Amino acid sequence: MRGVAAVALALLLAAASTAGAQEPDRVVRQVAFEGNDAISDEVLATAISTTESSWFARAFLFRWLGLGEKRYFDEQEFKRDVVRLDVLYRRSGYPAVEIDTLLRRTPTDVYITFKIREGAPIRVTDLTVTGLDTLPPKIRTETLVDLPLQAGDPFNRFFMSASADTITRRLRDRGYPSARVFTGFETNRDANTAVVTLDAVPGDSAVIGEVTVVGTNRIDPRLVRNLLISRPGRRYSQDELFQSQRNLYSSDLFRFATVNIDSAAFQAGEDSVPLVVQVNEAKRRRVRGGLGYGTDDCFRGSLGWTTRNFLGSGGRILDLTSRISKVGVGSPFDWGLANSICGNSREDSVGSAKVNFTLGASVRRPAFLSPNNTIAVSVFTERRSEFKVYLRQETGTNITLRRETPKRRIPLSLAYTLSYGRTEATAESFCASFNACTPDVVALLRQNRVLATLTANGTLPQVNNPIDPSRGSLASTELTWSSRLLGSSSFQQFFRAVADYSWYRPLARDVVFSWRLRGGAIFAPTIDVATKSGNFVPPEQRFYAGGPNDVRGFERNELGPVVYVVTKGEVDSAAAAGRPIDPGKVTVAATGGNSLAIGNVELRVPSPVFSSRLRLAAFVDAGGVWQRGSGGPAAVIRVTPGAGIRLATPLGPARLDVAYNPYKLQAGTLFQVDTLGNLNPVDGQGSYVLSRQGKFTIHFAVGQAF
Repeated sequence: MRGVAAVALALLLAAASTAGAQEPDRVVRQVAFEGNDAISDEVLATAISTTESSWFARAFLFRWLGLGEKRYFDEQEFKRDVVRLDVLYRRSGYPAVEIDTLLRRTPTDVYITFKIREGAPIRVTDLTVTGLDTLPPKIRTETLVDLPLQAGDPFNRFFMSASADTITRRLRDRGYPSARVFTGFETNRDANTAVVTLDAVPGDSAVIGEVTVVGTNRIDPRLVRNLLISRPGRRYSQDELFQSQRNLYSSDLFRFATVNIDSAAFQAGEDSVPLVVQVNEAKRRRVRGGLGYGTDDCFRGSLGWTTRNFLGSGGRILDLTSRISKVGVGSPFDWGLANSICGNSREDSVGSAKVNFTLGASVRRPAFLSPNNTIAVSVFTERRSEFKVYLRQETGTNITLRRETPKRRIPLSLAYTLSYGRTEATAESFCASFNACTPDVVALLRQNRVLATLTANGTLPQVNNPIDPSRGSLASTELTWSSRLLGSSSFQQFFRAVADYSWYRPLARDVVFSWRLRGGAIFAPTIDVATKSGNFVPPEQRFYAGGPNDVRGFERNELGPVVYVVTKGEVDSAAAAGRPIDPGKVTVAATGGNSLAIGNVELRVPSPVFSSRLRLAAFVDAGGVWQRGSGGPAAVIRVTPGAGIRLATPLGPARLDVAYNPYKLQAGTLFQVDTLGNLNPVDGQGSYVLSRQGKFTIHFAVGQAF
């Protein structure tokens, strides 16, 4: 017994000694890779268990704050990581790979570097796809285009499997629900070559058969079937099953929806495929609200109420919406914030004079005549403004037909709007743009009138990310027509066209080059409003430029035609004293134009620090707004370069841009205003120019500029 006790005591002492000899926990401050060309750092990092701590936990200057997640070193997992990388390289076609490690330890930290010698790869000398000879030539060509693995590539088994999956998916998208692909290969290690065979078994083509809907309660199952792209008699397509599922979600009627083959009723080789649609209806009612703050809007809020299946089981959706802004600076909720956190409103005597609001009610009907169509009918009353330009108040109705084909994803909409309201703008804007320089004529322009417009919108999105694109293009067009034929007042008839095209390409890893062109034109008769005849383009329909999303060297609406106004007292005082008019007492008003041209070029690169979240940008913006056919100044294009910072956030990149602007404001007419409100030109040649305050313009915004 004593011997057994002695052995047990020795074992306990040995275990305690071993536990005491365990290394202390060390924080992983760095995981780096050297020598890898075939596989990127990001892919290698996802293949191993050891990961470096977050940026705040790694940055020397911030470690003492205790921020960020600390990840600790595990010796056993580190050894397994070497094996994981070796397996990854061998399956990627590099059997001669050698992986070494460099480990630097301190009492509290560890720095890891994987040194990789990739060696010569095994190359695919021949890639053969069999089993497609019976298919139509078009389907065969579409099935084989741009496979992930090609002859001449390193023999990457992941790409071989991806090629088989690609062929399978393409066959199932083209009417072959039972398609399968088998892989085979032979390698010659001495010659570093491989021969790959993909054996496709398409099976028989089929069409959509019976569609069973499960889970409906309040909603008519016929509406569910109408929302589907996959319908009885249509050629089977796996992609259209996903598109149908997307249609169900986008209808806002369901919180869960799936569209699948009814496997219990389908047998391989049959010429029709039964489907089962499982849905879970969304709650009947929803209330939403929000509060916010904007540099131009001051405090703002929104409140909405939605009821689904309005007036029956046809899937109609009733939306009641309300929004309010300029709270704190606009009457009747002027709390004097223009002198503090809402200082921008001090420069906006038009748009911030009254609280802006919207009250609306709309009824939407998905699957209108087609699963791709949605129709909405709404009524609204609103007061909205454009910074330092106009204030528009109107009540009206709107009918919108929207169509979006899920496969091509080209949203199209056609909207008819009939409203009754008026537009308030600065007196100098009316005088310069419409020759309305006396209070009675200005009052004529501010009268309530009927405005009827027909607006068509089209968008062609071909980008890889709608929030922060790095590849692809985005094109859009908007056409607006106002005419007596539509019910508009004879005093406001015009045609407005705007087109926009943006292009994005990666030049290297995380380096993105992009450019954008935007142009527009308005066509309407040139008139003299003082004679009370003819048409004019409402201020809210005219073009304005300058701000964080076009020519960033200018403040919002600062680029383009402007007029200047000064009191008659200042003019008389300056003349009596023989001095120039004090620029500090001259105010500026944008009048807008009927022609617009803007171009942007931007390069985005990763930041040297915090590169996963932070990027740097350099840009050049150019553009102008001018008035055709007025006999005024010719078109002026301004070019402003700049640089910025982009910080990735869940809502999109938050950006800070600083642009250099060496120009003065555009030349315009200087008006003096008398005590009766009449405007008279001081400089009838329209050559008065006011310098900008500083040559650098700073903008802060969320989302890319284009």
